[in-house]
Amino acid sequence: MTTMHRVGRDISVLADCLEVPGIGFLPVNAFVLHAEAPVVVDTGLGLPDRNFLEVLGSAIDPADVRWVWLTHPDRDHTGGLFALLDAAPQARVVTTYIGAGIMSTERPLPRERVFLLNPGQSLDVGDRTLSAFRPPLFDNPATVGFYDARSRACFSSDCFGAPMPSADLAEGDDAGGLVPEQLRAAQLLWATVDSPWVHVVDTDKYLATVRPLREMDPETVLSTHLPVATGLTSRMVDSISSAPGADPFMGPDQRELERMLAGFEPGGPAPGPVAVPEGMPAEAPAPGAPT
Repeated sequence: MTTMHRVGRDISVLADCLEVPGIGFLPVNAFVLHAEAPVVVDTGLGLPDRNFLEVLGSAIDPADVRWVWLTHPDRDHTGGLFALLDAAPQARVVTTYIGAGIMSTERPLPRERVFLLNPGQSLDVGDRTLSAFRPPLFDNPATVGFYDARSRACFSSDCFGAPMPSADLAEGDDAGGLVPEQLRAAQLLWATVDSPWVHVVDTDKYLATVRPLREMDPETVLSTHLPVATGLTSRMVDSISSAPGADPFMGPDQRELERMLAGFEPGGPAPGPVAVPEGMPAEAPAPGAPT
């Protein structure tokens, strides 16, 4: 986690990214909602060279944190969780019954530090109420995002994610840094990578889960895997609405992986083409392509 920037008065973004060969630079964000009872949303990567508490400290004193909203218990969301719980003795972890169960397979959460909340319920954080919902795209059954009507911000977990062409864009503060066609293609790529089930569900039922986001009409979308997206909601909802018909993602097999790795060595063969969904304009660099 390398940067911190603000979104209005109420939200800090703790931005990081991971380079994924053949795909691009994937944003990995955590957030601070500066409510009366401050909320940390996810806790970043658990890699040895990251120090979540240090970066968090540039936004808020960890001891002041009252809630840790875990959008789901994948490792790119829980890296700094237990260090934060040690530094924030009054904080409780907002998750689901399934989320707490998944966490227990590695390191159980202390029961008294857990607050179970389901989609459709809400959390009072003093000066506002956060409305929990299940995003239409997800890769973990415990996924719960939320909408903050006061800031008009939607915290969407993995939904709306998109790999970026560079680390600077991935850790930046504007998803609009990509032209619309690039952003749409990158979001469809991520949808097929992260939620491959979208190709086999009933399309009408899937679109019914997208509709509440359109009706919510947040001013800002804050996804774990997307730079801050302000004023882009309508067209991003249009993009994910077409995910069932996007080309399925197929990652490299062992032979292709070895060829890709050889391409990183001096004099080795050039890496293969980047896998992107149909529709990426030929004149625009695909996510992960050299620029």
